Amino acid sequence: MKQNWWKFLAVALVLYSVVVGLLRPLNPGILKVNPISIEAGKSYDMTIATYNTDFQSGDDIQSYLKINDTFGIQSQQVEILAPNELKVTFDIPTKLPSILQRDAYSIILSADRVGTFIRPRAVSIVQNEIDISGAIAAWPQNSFGDFKKAAKANFPFRAILYESLRNLFYHVPMWFGMTFLLMGSLVCSVLYLANKNTRMDTRAAAMIQIAVLYGILGCATGAIWARGTWGTWWTFEEIKLNVSAATLLLYFAYFLLRAAIDDEVLRAKISSVYSIIGFVAAVFLLFVLPRMVESSLHPGNGGNPGFGGEDLDNTLRTVFYPAVIGWTVLGFWMAQLTFRAKFLQDYFLEKYD
Repeated sequence: MKQNWWKFLAVALVLYSVVVGLLRPLNPGILKVNPISIEAGKSYDMTIATYNTDFQSGDDIQSYLKINDTFGIQSQQVEILAPNELKVTFDIPTKLPSILQRDAYSIILSADRVGTFIRPRAVSIVQNEIDISGAIAAWPQNSFGDFKKAAKANFPFRAILYESLRNLFYHVPMWFGMTFLLMGSLVCSVLYLANKNTRMDTRAAAMIQIAVLYGILGCATGAIWARGTWGTWWTFEEIKLNVSAATLLLYFAYFLLRAAIDDEVLRAKISSVYSIIGFVAAVFLLFVLPRMVESSLHPGNGGNPGFGGEDLDNTLRTVFYPAVIGWTVLGFWMAQLTFRAKFLQDYFLEKYD
């Protein structure tokens, strides 16, 4: 029982990531602001559609139009239209503390029961006067007040992602698990070439088999995520999708190579060399090449920021890291079972053939 503790840990972490990842709610957020383009020097009634707020009559709600950490104005009026909809009124000063004709500013909402949430770059303001002298006086400094904090530590609300943010706990760990399994196959392949122990070759093949399974699951969960956020199941214009498919094809060829060679020693030797070369190619395809392109939809590639700050805050880390560990360890357990099944198959074939 003691020697199997890591298996129980893997199952517990996977179950934890599935249950908590699906059941913990998102923080409130701003879905839509209308209008999104306004002019300086006018008064506007803005309709703000929110998510997971449940506003009620009597709630103390404050709203702000924020330029940066220094400048911003508070709305003159906040009216609750529905549990997830507000109407706020802003009197926009004639001059803005910016030399830009048009810029994007943030909307901040703060309420006692739901806390504070923000929609970055929600509204653009057309400034008719380029001369900004006297504008600073019209925009009070540090006018945002004492923001309320939500009592519950929920997952962050992210525009575009919404509830699909939960796929972080399943899509990304698949690729982590695949990478660690391929790394394990690399070690086993090197050990085979050093010691000529056929068990090392069988272990390497078992790890690659589960790694490919994880890669397929990673592509499947990625396609679901892409459909909800990008509007398509797959796009060949996205470099990360293309290199992921190329990596899987690379290892599909590994199994075709093993199936084409009857001699056990020759098969193990060539497969081990292929495994080493394949791992180097996979690292280049998955982690180097995507960062060399100018644009990418994936975080951390082509100038698109990776997970950080609100993208991967502490509430997400409490589920994301256990998910990575759980799925990775589970993958090694599955590879071990695959190796044992192959070993028993070869044993009985040799005994009763």
